[in-house]
Amino acid sequence: MGNKLKSFLAMNNQASLVASLMAIVAGLAAGFLVLLASNPGQALGGFSAIIGGGFENGKSLGQVLYFATPIIMTGLSVAFASRTGLFNIGASGQFIVGAYAAIVVGVKCSFLPATWVFCLLAAMVAGALWGSIPGLLKAYFNVNEVISCIMMNYIGMYLVNYAITLTVFDSLKNQSMRVANSANMPKLGMDLLFRDGASVSSANSGIFVAILFAVVIYILLEKTKFGFELKACGFNREAARYAGINEKTSIVMSMIIAGALAGVGGALLYLAGSGKGIDVVDVLAAEGFNGIPVALLALNNPIGVIFAGLFVSYLTVGGFNMQLYSFAPQVIEIIIAIIIYFSAFALVFKGLISKGAGKK
Repeated sequence: MGNKLKSFLAMNNQASLVASLMAIVAGLAAGFLVLLASNPGQALGGFSAIIGGGFENGKSLGQVLYFATPIIMTGLSVAFASRTGLFNIGASGQFIVGAYAAIVVGVKCSFLPATWVFCLLAAMVAGALWGSIPGLLKAYFNVNEVISCIMMNYIGMYLVNYAITLTVFDSLKNQSMRVANSANMPKLGMDLLFRDGASVSSANSGIFVAILFAVVIYILLEKTKFGFELKACGFNREAARYAGINEKTSIVMSMIIAGALAGVGGALLYLAGSGKGIDVVDVLAAEGFNGIPVALLALNNPIGVIFAGLFVSYLTVGGFNMQLYSFAPQVIEIIIAIIIYFSAFALVFKGLISKGAGKK
């Protein structure tokens, strides 16, 4: 029985990988057709820019790591909640609330040694608190987490906009103030490695923090009793309750952890030393929603989220070069959206692959 179980798990993992690759290939093929339809003469060149743009030079590769960092964290947030039976569509609100907390600490508490550590902790706590609200509503009042998360996204956006104007507002740029140098993530020499002549990328140690969180979440879900209880509750709450698992606690803890992950993602984006601040505008943080396709493409596997985040970021950086071939920059968003659409069918592909392997 043990060998059969191991064989089944290995086959399941292999099917997951093949399904994701099939979704990527299908999405890229459809994207090429879009380029071909809009500008046949430049379609091949534009497609080549997407495929090879991330490796154009050291700076481009560094930017891939920079853009991947926050969406890996929001992807982890969505994937973790999904593994426990919840759909965390509120990562955008948790992301921006965590980002605000990190910036406040980075501006007001620059006297602290290694300020960036305290910024990350503040973002984690803020994101966790924001994520706990839908969790509490779900656990104790049976409020659908999708509805409450959408509401919390908008509340978080408007609340942060208002709070910025009261605390850390740069009126000349209509943004939050820049954090102190001690609050920025250490570069670890990445600014010397990932550059193009005098032009330096925004790559920093945040990517290692994101990878570390992915490994921790994988261990938590797959190797601990607590993770097993969370997954069991997600699979079947009645059965989990019968087995003695506290259903309400599991739901709340799941959303707390998911919120903390998204909050750290917000901090890592604005502590990158890129000079970026939170714009005081009525627009939800896109990074929170970008985590959804990253989790889908990874089939909610924490380690897979790392590679899915890097892939989406790679396409984004490659898309910047498409203007050289007379394509509007928005075309890359269309192509990424197509790939995201196909990634939603990754589970279908996985089922077909597993069924075929089972027959063999």
